[in-house]
Amino acid sequence: MSSPETPQDAAPAFWNRPPRQRRLTDWQAAIDGGDFIPAQALEALIERAQSQADVAATAFIEFSADKLRDRLAHLDPTESLAGLPISIKDLFDVRGEVTKAGSRVLGDSPPARDDAPAVQRLRHAGALLTGRTNMSEFAFSGLGLNRHYGTPPNPFDAERITGGSTSGGAASVAFGLAAATLGSDTGGSLRIPAAFCGLTGFKPSQQAVPAEGAYPLAPSLDCVGPIAPSVACCASLWSILAERPLPALDATPRPLRLAIAEGGLMSELDDAVRDGFEAAVAVLEASGCHVERLPFAAIDAALAINRQGGLVVPEAAALHREQLGRAEAEYDPLIAERLKGGRDISAADYLQRLWPRAGWQRRFAAEMAGFDAVLLPTVATLPPKRAELENDAAAFQRANRLALRNTSVFNYLDAASISLPYFATGAELPIGLMLSRPGGDDAALLQHAGVVEAMLQA
Repeated sequence: MSSPETPQDAAPAFWNRPPRQRRLTDWQAAIDGGDFIPAQALEALIERAQSQADVAATAFIEFSADKLRDRLAHLDPTESLAGLPISIKDLFDVRGEVTKAGSRVLGDSPPARDDAPAVQRLRHAGALLTGRTNMSEFAFSGLGLNRHYGTPPNPFDAERITGGSTSGGAASVAFGLAAATLGSDTGGSLRIPAAFCGLTGFKPSQQAVPAEGAYPLAPSLDCVGPIAPSVACCASLWSILAERPLPALDATPRPLRLAIAEGGLMSELDDAVRDGFEAAVAVLEASGCHVERLPFAAIDAALAINRQGGLVVPEAAALHREQLGRAEAEYDPLIAERLKGGRDISAADYLQRLWPRAGWQRRFAAEMAGFDAVLLPTVATLPPKRAELENDAAAFQRANRLALRNTSVFNYLDAASISLPYFATGAELPIGLMLSRPGGDDAALLQHAGVVEAMLQA
């Protein structure tokens, strides 16, 4: 056995570990070493959810111990994930369950007849679907507040937010209520909560993982991916979700060529974010990386288009047009106001933002030649305090803009993008380091991110 603990002690101890010590490889080692079996791990997880009832109540929209036990009884123990508990964002269809997308509007919808493809692939790999996680209503915010189901607490400071829109998913992993989570990313919804919660969030290229069966926000940009404790965890889950070969990760430190994009994405940074980012850059340079600071025309162009309103607002407004007109009183007023703001965007304005996209994606790929990744702070700010945002529309809008600013550029460019946690010496809160490569370079990005992760943790 890999541990002297009894299974009754080892399973609760596993969920009590910090995320870095709850990687998928740690799970497999515990199973292989006889520390516990999936059924014991599940009971420990259920007990943990009961002992952290306040967290579980806001992290999950649905969490049923009986349903979990039934699911585990029907899993194939020989599959690769072998009962690994993975939470599911509330916008994914799970057969027999109602997809609410964090709203009250969809509460009377019929249960889904089929799993979304991403859910189906996890289920076929042996994952235990632990429950439907909370989120920004209709995924339309990078902050993760939800007036209907509550707002999950940040694991480092309960008064702060987890970020969104995959807010409950990040909380479920950070608090040891799931090993990983399945989420979506339209403007940063995987990477922002990962950055705020000290986790790793991976946004694949858009076409890598099918988005069918997920309630849409902006179909031109919607992506599906994981939040998990490490790069290797995200790589394993991406391999399953994308039905691609598992990248052969080699985390041996080696010189990488990294580019810091000068310009708007390095402005308006909190002092703690700027200091933490520069400290991380110094670690990477001391480890042999070549870091160059230079402008990227494609990044500047994408930022300018997003500042004009981008693609999310008009596409979301079009999707919600009839439903919002029929049931506006059931929407969060902040979300409704943002949606209504997109109704007056003309087709000409929308197309002027959309048409240049493919060209700027090609330009980004050309500008990336010779570099392994673009390196930036994931989010310009530390996680704001919830009370500052809940009843102040202006504060909400400013915080939301800054939360989404850096990440959303790489959605427009359809880049593969990952946020790694960095804990600066003496800092009370982590920051996120975002690495990005052109679309289609998912495996290469994961390989380079594994090297950066090892350097930062050395």
